Amino acid sequence: MAKKLTSLDDLGGFVFSTNKDFEFENNDEQQQTLPNNQQKLEAHLDKKNRGGKVATIIKGFEGTDDDFKALAKKLKTLCGVGGSAKDGEIIIQGDFRTKIMDFLAKDGYRVKRVGG
Repeated sequence: MAKKLTSLDDLGGFVFSTNKDFEFENNDEQQQTLPNNQQKLEAHLDKKNRGGKVATIIKGFEGTDDDFKALAKKLKTLCGVGGSAKDGEIIIQGDFRTKIMDFLAKDGYRVKRVGG
């Protein structure tokens, strides 16, 4: 059964207009990258759905996509392995939590080890 619309908020923020001269203004502000000392990162170790292989996952980065991808590239270069940066997670192939945590701490980030 379809959800009944009770207010304009139920439309999800869409703007409908029959005025062909109407211009939509996006008031969303650009996300700013927090300074390193205000970032609260988590270092996870993941073994699920990876064919028995281990991956280090860094979560909690708050900032622009460019800064996020730059940090991911630094970490992959530091460890000399592959990985990816998507959905707010930096995934590094292998168990490099200690090495990554030391690097991030020297860079001013607050890093917390999560899990085993």
